[in-house]
Amino acid sequence: MKDLLKSNIYDCSDEIIIVGSCLKAMQPKAFEEIENMNLPIFEICLEQTHINMAITKILGMIRANKIRRIVFASVDKSPHCIQLHYIQDEIRKLGFELSFENYVAVNNALIKISKETITLSKNLSELSLVNYR
Repeated sequence: MKDLLKSNIYDCSDEIIIVGSCLKAMQPKAFEEIENMNLPIFEICLEQTHINMAITKILGMIRANKIRRIVFASVDKSPHCIQLHYIQDEIRKLGFELSFENYVAVNNALIKISKETITLSKNLSELSLVNYR
């Protein structure tokens, strides 16, 4: 596993995984599922690093290597790690068309999270309306 911000933008392939740095320690069996995807894994802690720095780094990697797929994985319920899943929206807004997959780890298992769930989680007013219908 490589530190995302300490890695050279050319040191990646067309498919990568980006995980919250605490995932391996907090959910080791779920992390094994990530490792079994056999893709390069980069870690970042968004409690320590601002999301904009992560976005800039990932955009550099996309430009340099023509990344076509990014898998994001984090622990569930972390107010910092949830930001990992928001990065895809920023990339799409800039016109990059990539495939994204999102997972959260719960009870040492990965749960796939849909784009719609991520979008809804960013819109608290809409989420509130869903809960009161």
